[in-house]
Amino acid sequence: MNRPRTDRGRLPLVLALATAVTVFTATVPLLRDWFDLRVYYGTIDTWVHHDGRIYDYLVPGTTYGFTYPPFAAVVMLPMALMPLPVAIAGSMLLNLAALAVIARLLAGRSWRRHGWYGCALGACALALFEPLRDTFSFGQVNLVLLALVLCDGWLLATGRERRAGWGIGVAAAIKLTPALFIVLLLLAGRRRAAAVATAVAVGATALAAGVAPQASRIYWTEAMWDTTRVGRLDYVSNQSLQGILARLGEPDRAVWAVAALLVLGVWAVRARRAATAGDWPAAFALTGLTACLVSPITWVHHLVWLLPAFAVLVRAGHPRVAGALYAVLCTSVVWLWFDDASGVDGFLGSNTYTWITLGLLLWLPTGQPRGARPALARRTNATASAPSPAAPAIAHVSGRPEPLSRATATVAAAGTASGPGRGLARSASSDPTGSTRPAASNPQSSSSRASSYTAKPPPA
Repeated sequence: MNRPRTDRGRLPLVLALATAVTVFTATVPLLRDWFDLRVYYGTIDTWVHHDGRIYDYLVPGTTYGFTYPPFAAVVMLPMALMPLPVAIAGSMLLNLAALAVIARLLAGRSWRRHGWYGCALGACALALFEPLRDTFSFGQVNLVLLALVLCDGWLLATGRERRAGWGIGVAAAIKLTPALFIVLLLLAGRRRAAAVATAVAVGATALAAGVAPQASRIYWTEAMWDTTRVGRLDYVSNQSLQGILARLGEPDRAVWAVAALLVLGVWAVRARRAATAGDWPAAFALTGLTACLVSPITWVHHLVWLLPAFAVLVRAGHPRVAGALYAVLCTSVVWLWFDDASGVDGFLGSNTYTWITLGLLLWLPTGQPRGARPALARRTNATASAPSPAAPAIAHVSGRPEPLSRATATVAAAGTASGPGRGLARSASSDPTGSTRPAASNPQSSSSRASSYTAKPPPA
């Protein structure tokens, strides 16, 4: 089949693809009815208008409540001024804006070569990505956090290090996972950016403590350490190392700690090498992958942090590998083992997304070619002068130093100014939220407390 070469031929194809993607996303996965956003909205409404406590709120009929640090609640305070439909619309627009920023930062200027046609095809492909679908339909915040972090990555890659750290700091104050990027900055020797990020995160946390002191005390002394607030570790949506061990029936936290430390060790070596080589896109991609692996719970929608890794694969000349792995993450394949993840097939299939994440951590190409580095980064890094080939040649021929002519001096100056890249039994769940299953009244999410209707809520 020949590809359409004119806009008249491309437009029907784009419209057909957009229609198919719209039908698929509206019927096959079904929406989560913005459940997580309803958790946020109910929490803020109860806190502001009913004198309730942030970590006491539960969605009526469920055991789900707020699980983020108090600063996240402070950031969401504007929702107290609007009805729920407006909050939903605002969430959609905010996520769209964050996705646009992410796409622009990951694609760089190369998007211009593809024009409107390539951008339209890319948008259709993004709409099929399961973590993205879940982020929008849950009303989640992952895209906003990713955009904040990638902005700092762009600043570092383009020589604007003095401005870097704010995005990572704000993201770490809203959710704990992005704090791993501060460690990346330290590993890379970017102490100023790490100090800025730390100061911003601490300052934002202190601000939240001033606004909601009781909630802050509860979170940092109780809620943060209670993983049952978030959900069942063996739930198939948990695509982390802890999720694999939980589905294996291995409850020992020491085993998870050892696995996490091994992954962190691999990450530290690879990310530091990438950052030292100036390959900040790969360093940030590796850090996002590692955060998903070592977090006790990584729901499917958290895997938007894999997007930078796919961009790095394409940039490194592996578009087919990137396309194949990306396609798997569009299939919702892990939900085939929703009821039973026992046996070898369950071990392999129910953890598919984790295997992809682990594989990317181990084999993602790093160390971009010098020609692929941003122009500004090249200019700011070219601090060593290259010797001019002209003058040495002259001295060698004559056998004695001679004054350079004006033309020779010009050539020499130009040369000097230029710089030269594990029985796997688990019980059936009672709260299906798989992309291929209807939405339930208590979908599993990162804003949940537990996965059982009968579970008692944790102490406030």
